Amino acid sequence: MEIAALVSGGVDSSVVVHQLKESGYDPTLFYIKIGMEDEHGYIDCPSEEDIELVTLIAKKYGCRFEQVSLHEEYWDSVVKYTIDSVKRGLTPNPDMMCNKLIKFGTFEKKWGHHFDKIATGHYATTTEIDGEVWLSTSKDKVKDQTYFLGQIEYMQVAKLMFPIGNLLKSEVRQIAIDSGLPSAKRKDSQGICFLGKVNYNDFIGRYLGEKEGLIVELETGNIIGRHKGYWYHTIGQRKGLGLSGGPWFVIKKDINRNIIYVSKGYDTKYQYGNVVNLQGFSFITRDIWGDFEGERDISFKIRHTPEFTHGRITKVGDMYSIHSDDPIQGIAAGQYGVIYDEAGKLCLGSGMII
Repeated sequence: MEIAALVSGGVDSSVVVHQLKESGYDPTLFYIKIGMEDEHGYIDCPSEEDIELVTLIAKKYGCRFEQVSLHEEYWDSVVKYTIDSVKRGLTPNPDMMCNKLIKFGTFEKKWGHHFDKIATGHYATTTEIDGEVWLSTSKDKVKDQTYFLGQIEYMQVAKLMFPIGNLLKSEVRQIAIDSGLPSAKRKDSQGICFLGKVNYNDFIGRYLGEKEGLIVELETGNIIGRHKGYWYHTIGQRKGLGLSGGPWFVIKKDINRNIIYVSKGYDTKYQYGNVVNLQGFSFITRDIWGDFEGERDISFKIRHTPEFTHGRITKVGDMYSIHSDDPIQGIAAGQYGVIYDEAGKLCLGSGMII
């Protein structure tokens, strides 16, 4: 079996290569180079250190290693989507789009189609039921990344391998240490998909700049602070507001007047909701409900968290609505609601929150 392994130089993808070799496979390693654009062209956000580490892993296991560039494709799909979303006052999910459009989209069309399987370091698994492949959750519930994979399609998930999906992060680290992998002690990257070296606010500021506006207490209308642009803030945000006497939460945004409305305390009624409406809902493997009437019991997430929320889903026309058993904090338009089966094992699909 011909396997393409997407690697980053981090401990997770390094252990992916180890696990594949231990299972008797001989993967070809691919490092996808992408970055942001400035007046000098494209900035390589992936560092030279990443390339060096992947090169060492490739030599250690005798794997073929290729560096491929998807700068323009990343800009045209993920970066433009992100900037457009924040300008509209929405909360984008660039990691989700990167998985769908870049890692398992453009890469597949250009290089992946030559391979039987594509392996990645995501904390996820696949489950085969009656000949169909389903995206399913990982052993490590804290690290589980199925939320970020909620927009992929059946042809993508059917070709994917997740060699560390049945391991805890601590087990992955131990395998790396025991195997003498150069990335064994490397910290996990934080940031936007492949743009792991880039702070999110720096990323947004590069393209949208700053525009001072007011921070207003929702209940009283009092001006209690100032911000540098509504695009730096998202519904439900608590940190980074620079306000004293908190906690304060972002409740809503007036993008025409560049005003951020906040409310104080953990239990204000304005922070929580029980209904999440989804547009453009798409199933990963197949539509298991059809034009159903009434309700279906589900588990779901509206952001990347270890915990599932339980509730029921209804459908009117093309619109799906989640009715949560418990109040949910920070329902943000533009984010995605990812639906799982009632047990929280199979990831069924997702839609954008409106």
